[in-house]
Amino acid sequence: MHTPKETLSQEALLTLANDIIRSHEDFIHGMRADGVEQRGDVLVFKGEYFMTDDGTPTPKTMAVFNMFKYLAHQLSDKYQLD
Repeated sequence: MHTPKETLSQEALLTLANDIIRSHEDFIHGMRADGVEQRGDVLVFKGEYFMTDDGTPTPKTMAVFNMFKYLAHQLSDKYQLD
């Protein structure tokens, strides 16, 4: 049986996502979600990826990517954007 998703505003989803980020064991200082959009059934989170000035990834880049992927998996089944 499919459970209906709760509809939240972008602000509410970002607050929830950033609470999860801060409490996660892989949190890095400065890591935060600054935006979220709905793409089909998936919530896509955006924020600072800690790239170098020339756009090259840093070791922090993969940690942020993984965190945003984690948020999508954790929250997309429960919530949708208002």
